[in-house]
Amino acid sequence: MPIFKAYGESSFQECKRASEEAVDVIIKNLQRKVFSDSESIQARAEAVMLLKQLDFPVINLKVKLFEKLEQFLVNLHLDELKEPTNASADDNEPPKEGTVLDSASSAAHEASIREFVEAVRAYRAIFLDSEQQLLKLAQDFVTKHFDATRQKIKQLRSVELLAILRVIWSDVLLITEVLPEADLPDYALQAARIVVKDYINSTFKQLLLDISDALTKAQVGQKQGVEEYSLQVALEASRKAVIQGSLDVLQNFRQLLDENSDLVLKLRDLIIDWVQEGFQNFFWALDDHFVLLSGKSNSASQNLNIPGSIAGDKVRAGLVLVLAQLSLFIEQIAIPRITEEIASSFSGGGTRGFEYGPAFVPAETCRTFRSAGEKFLDLYIKMRTQKISVVLKKRFTAPNWVKHKEPREVHMFVDLLLQELEAIGTEVKQILPQGLHHKHRRTDSNGSTTSSRSNPYDRLGRSNTQKARSQLLETHLAKLFKQKMEIFTKVEHTQGSVLTTIVKLSLKSLHEFVRLQTFNRSGFQQIQLDIQFLKTALKGIAEDEAAVDFLLDEVIVATAERCLDPIPLEPPILDKLVQAKLAKNSEQSPVS
Repeated sequence: MPIFKAYGESSFQECKRASEEAVDVIIKNLQRKVFSDSESIQARAEAVMLLKQLDFPVINLKVKLFEKLEQFLVNLHLDELKEPTNASADDNEPPKEGTVLDSASSAAHEASIREFVEAVRAYRAIFLDSEQQLLKLAQDFVTKHFDATRQKIKQLRSVELLAILRVIWSDVLLITEVLPEADLPDYALQAARIVVKDYINSTFKQLLLDISDALTKAQVGQKQGVEEYSLQVALEASRKAVIQGSLDVLQNFRQLLDENSDLVLKLRDLIIDWVQEGFQNFFWALDDHFVLLSGKSNSASQNLNIPGSIAGDKVRAGLVLVLAQLSLFIEQIAIPRITEEIASSFSGGGTRGFEYGPAFVPAETCRTFRSAGEKFLDLYIKMRTQKISVVLKKRFTAPNWVKHKEPREVHMFVDLLLQELEAIGTEVKQILPQGLHHKHRRTDSNGSTTSSRSNPYDRLGRSNTQKARSQLLETHLAKLFKQKMEIFTKVEHTQGSVLTTIVKLSLKSLHEFVRLQTFNRSGFQQIQLDIQFLKTALKGIAEDEAAVDFLLDEVIVATAERCLDPIPLEPPILDKLVQAKLAKNSEQSPVS
């Protein structure tokens, strides 16, 4: 008021003071009206215009109102809305109180969103230049919605995720009524793509963890000395984790396809592709993880970031055998069954580019696990054979064979060898099927069985000259080529095949150790006695009796070649010592 400015220090001082007090009251009332939700939008807008005429800094008022909108969103507690605290274990059961599907909670949330929408509508009408600010606020709200969902993604099931997506979509549609320029439906669709894909990937990762957990329990069980049942339990548990876990995952994902909300319907083809691609990546990751559990490593498996990998020197052979049989199960049972389910419920898709090929290739996956099963079986045989080789090495490097004393009994290393084979038999009987029983005896081979090969030291009984030794070797080699015996055949996933292969490899190791030593007559006779006993003991272990006998004869021939005086024990003495050992074992077996 100009008159107060001109005569502020004059007699109008009291009038000026009264006028300022009146203006302050008016400003406070107008501010109160602006912040009041009970006032109409038009009345609140008029209050802002009057405040501008009174030279009140409206920008401060605008900031405070916007902060109120932001605080409103904070008070919604989006993370608590999505907390699946009392989620039902069965997707088909009705939701319980406290879940994301709680109707009371949903109604309260919807009422809050409607209140927020009206506040935005008023703010936009009052402050005409606030459009960009409000658009960003709306997009931030949707982003926080999805961020809160992603934080709980590992704990959600499909039914809960779908409930959350419905809430988000409902909020988006309500806000779009007042802010269509924000293009929130498309914005929410892009965010939903990320969340749903993360959900599918996290589900597959959890499946991988479940299988890994079942397998690592076998490792723990073996360390604690409960091997008799731990391997079989681990195999059954891991089989169930693979097949039933995969079917449960598919059933869970199928609920996503059954959803009819617009947001999820727009993602249907993508979900189909993600599920197919997810299974392909899952089996690749599972194969890599099997390699880690077996003590090996490769560049791909280093990126799995899954607990349970074991250092190579700490891997138990039994776990490797479980991996071999589980790989075979995945190839023959799991993948065909999963392929059928995918074909029946997840066919279609097509968003994946043709240049990338199909998302799920069962034939290639089957080949991967067939190869893995063979590699793990070979690794198991290698690990077990190496342990036996250690026993044999200690036996043949410790004594001085040139000064060996006359044999009195079968050497202790034979017992150690048979104990190792018995332990192997216990493992394979838990994991592998019996297969077809077919004992390949000497008479199954081509050629006569009455030659010097069936008794490789007959000639040695008549002469200890170099000529006799050479004749023995020539006869032995001639017999080998005549019979064309196939010593090492393809290893099958059966008890007999694995045991027979380990026996053959162990005898080849024994043969190599013999060739590195020099024997006197007593040393040669000790080997003769040990081998004769093994011929009897190994009949109940190895299927290919003819090949085993041949390898045992090879040991005798090699010992004779390395002997200074290869005179064998007389048959009666040899038989007496063998029978004494058999009787001793029979007496000890009830005690053990």
